Amino acid sequence: MPDLPMATFAAAQDAARPLHLVFAEDLSDFTGTLPPDAAAWASAAGFKAAQGELLLLPGDGGVGSAVLGLGAKALAERSRFAVAQAVPRLPAGAWKIATPLDPAAAGEAALAWLLAGYSHTLKSGAEPPKMPSLVPPEGVDAARIAAIAAGECLTRQLINTPSNLLGPAELQAAAEALAAEHGASIEVIEGDTLLERNFPMIHAVGRASDRTPRLIDIRWGGSGPSLTLVGKGIVFDTGGLDLKPSSSMALMKKDMGGAATVLGLAHMIMATGMPVKLRVLLPVAENAVGGSAFRPGDVLTSRAGLTVEINNTDAEGRLVLADALAYGGEESPDLMVSMATLTGAARVAVGPDLAPFYTGSDSFAAALSAAGAEVRDPVWRMPFHAPYETMIEPGIADLDNAPKGGFAGSITAALFLRRFAGGAKDYTHFDIYGWQPSAAPARPLGGAGQGARALFAALPGVLGLDGQDAV
Repeated sequence: MPDLPMATFAAAQDAARPLHLVFAEDLSDFTGTLPPDAAAWASAAGFKAAQGELLLLPGDGGVGSAVLGLGAKALAERSRFAVAQAVPRLPAGAWKIATPLDPAAAGEAALAWLLAGYSHTLKSGAEPPKMPSLVPPEGVDAARIAAIAAGECLTRQLINTPSNLLGPAELQAAAEALAAEHGASIEVIEGDTLLERNFPMIHAVGRASDRTPRLIDIRWGGSGPSLTLVGKGIVFDTGGLDLKPSSSMALMKKDMGGAATVLGLAHMIMATGMPVKLRVLLPVAENAVGGSAFRPGDVLTSRAGLTVEINNTDAEGRLVLADALAYGGEESPDLMVSMATLTGAARVAVGPDLAPFYTGSDSFAAALSAAGAEVRDPVWRMPFHAPYETMIEPGIADLDNAPKGGFAGSITAALFLRRFAGGAKDYTHFDIYGWQPSAAPARPLGGAGQGARALFAALPGVLGLDGQDAV
């Protein structure tokens, strides 16, 4: 995997400068612990410990320490990764968090520090900024946090790369680099071979582009429960013959966000040696306009044998996922998870910050929700609402890829996918956004992983791995 922009951890050392974290209500008590000259400095600077306010305190020969304001305690839950606000404004060198933190807060702070170093630019001559490093807080598993940060930064980097620089071949190259790093095997089924190997809907979606569609298949791990991750890899979505307006195409470089998030999660799993049999399936295509494009009104036969009436060529993501899910289900994995930037309806329902997911398992839903809250990766369960099954059943085919009416679009898409995932013992689907619409601590404007950290935290318990040694 190529070097990714992120901050780093420092070795424990006495020379690391302290960073204090202070709520506004605790400011008087904190300044009372400072030497008189430092307390006078803070008072003269007008420091109020407002949320994100940073005060540098003098020391021998320069900056000796710093204080980051956390604002009012009552508003703390409105934001996360607060420590990240300090990182780009601190002088280079080693730092340590001087405020005692509970284990969850310490892990959040360490991850926030690493993610705060991520930036993406294609400006000529641009140099990555020199970021301060962090001595990991006591009790934090630094290697695990670093693996999580690297996985998230990989996801961001792939999503942020413009589509002319990241087509199917380049996404394949990224998958190959990840597989090589971790000693995983990889197979790629490309172009007309997709038809020969019975992936007709992946081929149909991608055939109008001069950048050939493909299915990427990564395998890693030889023992443990089987986990299959499926990620939507539409490298650009014009909408096909049901052409999107230009305003709706502006962010379509992120339509491979499911594949990017799955690759980031796969890195976390492999880098930490989670004892699973991991499989990653990425159906990759460009939904382009051309003489060979699939058409509204076409009826496609899927790998599973189900026929699908095309009522909108812009509902292509579920088509490529359907073939991949059917393929993954043929090995009856213990758990199969799909991740996709699939519907605008999901954004209307929960906005850009929450990752909605679907599962038929109440225990898995509870574990995933709890894990998401713990690792600050918010997720929200949505229903596989069976009465809506009739909405995806047209008159002339088994399934409809774009039900009319506009209601429950995310739910009907999830129900569509579930029809192809029946071979798995358990199935979960994420309808993610994959984009941070405005900058926030540790999350710059641009590509964003969603649901991966929650899944990574929940998987050991869900798959019965607690207490087992890593690979």
